[in-house]
Amino acid sequence: MTISIIGIGLIGGSLAITLKENGFAQRIIGVDVNPDNIDKAIRRRLIDEGKTLDEAIAESDLIIVATPVDSMTRVLPLVLDKINEKQVVIDVGSTKTLILEAVQDHPMRRRFVATHPMAGTEYSGPEAAVPKLFEHKYTVLCDVEHSDDDAVQLIESLYQSIPMNIIHFDGASHDIHTAYVSHISHISSFALALTVLAKEKDEERIFELASTGFSSTVRLAKSSPDTWIPIFRQNRDNVLDVLDEHINQLSQFRSLLIKKDFDTFHKLISEANQIRKIIS
Repeated sequence: MTISIIGIGLIGGSLAITLKENGFAQRIIGVDVNPDNIDKAIRRRLIDEGKTLDEAIAESDLIIVATPVDSMTRVLPLVLDKINEKQVVIDVGSTKTLILEAVQDHPMRRRFVATHPMAGTEYSGPEAAVPKLFEHKYTVLCDVEHSDDDAVQLIESLYQSIPMNIIHFDGASHDIHTAYVSHISHISSFALALTVLAKEKDEERIFELASTGFSSTVRLAKSSPDTWIPIFRQNRDNVLDVLDEHINQLSQFRSLLIKKDFDTFHKLISEANQIRKIIS
């Protein structure tokens, strides 16, 4: 199995490490618009070699598109233009609706499988790639009825080899769910970081007083805007919906503090504690 990965960042690079180490891929080719990323990936042995897009597609059994989601809508049709009936293409994007629309009428659509491995860190670039990032996490396969059975089976085998848990969604449902479990978390973290930076001008005091709770809450604020602005752009409506609800909850807490209604505040925190049933 020769696999090309287009976009050698955190996700693409971590997949490269994993699939080479577990034997699913015998050869990994890297493609990236930034030559420095290819050099770093080769030095870190994430990939075996770097090639142009055309060269990589011609030599690959499987092509993984791991670029920012805005560029996926442009890159995926170009990749599908160049493959044959035996090759398979996947994306690993955090949004799905616009990506699926970009390829829905392509004559090679059935050789494409839309996926989203639900894992990551706040870091980016090939230097952020780590082994075992995806182990025992969930990956979503979207609209598989529009893909060939053998293509779906190959991709399920890929994720099972990591191993990951596989679930199926339609693209619209995927985007709604990720708005609630991923995208709003990043917006909240960005907002909290800006709040603290606006109120606390002495950075040394922030560092000294930062507890593990603060660090874990604001960790996502270190995420790259180059990754997240395209996600917010593509999933804007769903993110706005969940953001409105989040603002309502914050406003409720503010009102209770103004009223000194700590009994109701206690009740709401107890209700929030029920999240432990979902997240251990």
